Amino acid sequence: MRYSEIAASLDNRKVNYADYGEGLMRFLRGLFKKVLLADRLGALFKLISESANISSASAVLGAVCFTAQIYFDFSGYADMAIGIGKMIGFSFPENFNYPYISQSVTEFWRRWHITLSGWFKDYVYIPLGGNRCKKARHIFNLALVWTLTGAWHGAALNFVLWGIYYGILLTAEKYLWGKFLKKLPSPVKIAYTLAITVFGFTIFAFDDFSALKGYLSNVFFNKSIIDTGFLFYLQNYSVTLFFAIIFSTPIAKKFKETKYFIKHEKAFNVLSSAAYILLFILCVIYVVSSSYSPFLYFRF
Repeated sequence: MRYSEIAASLDNRKVNYADYGEGLMRFLRGLFKKVLLADRLGALFKLISESANISSASAVLGAVCFTAQIYFDFSGYADMAIGIGKMIGFSFPENFNYPYISQSVTEFWRRWHITLSGWFKDYVYIPLGGNRCKKARHIFNLALVWTLTGAWHGAALNFVLWGIYYGILLTAEKYLWGKFLKKLPSPVKIAYTLAITVFGFTIFAFDDFSALKGYLSNVFFNKSIIDTGFLFYLQNYSVTLFFAIIFSTPIAKKFKETKYFIKHEKAFNVLSSAAYILLFILCVIYVVSSSYSPFLYFRF
């Protein structure tokens, strides 16, 4: 976050009931994402990753859960910060814009951790010459920026590999298959980006290289494709997985723009208030029952 983005609020900060209410709602959405989605998804990933024998389907499900966990954990944290800021008169910039509906890796990084990407762009990528240079220099710039981005998360090998992984993919989209990718149907492009993202966050999840190797072996070379454990996980976490899918997309946001919502807006506002109260109570119950886990990004 830059000073220029909050300078106006610092110089002329105003607090009113409307902003306080909006900020409180945003805070509660973030709390819901963290406690009821991220922590539940994290528990399932932990259960799967620590199991001695898992099928390929279970390993893929675990990787998907971690991918969703890190999004809801970090975006929930951002929502809570933005909400608190709104309550006391600050307007903080958005940090996520539904990254899991991206249709390319390039688009994903315009939607994910927007403030970090912006910082590296302004203070590393552009000073190096950005893309206003020869091809070889541009590839070097991308490689350096993404190696540094990986190292920013930690000195462990998996973080550096994760950064290099994205540097290679962004270079490939720019110079190899980017034009072909644009011609594909949107669902195919989204599936392509999600597959790359899930694989990338699997690298991110394991700081023990042997554990990463073992997990990826379960994904790609396991003789057991589907087992009863996979069906058990789906059955017991179906509600969490359903809401994870819903809140990873702008479905709710789009619904608010429909004529039906506008026509019944008052009724939906009452239902929304009741839902927020219920979610807050559920979050408190989970926190009190010691189901709460620290934010993942507090490590970085």
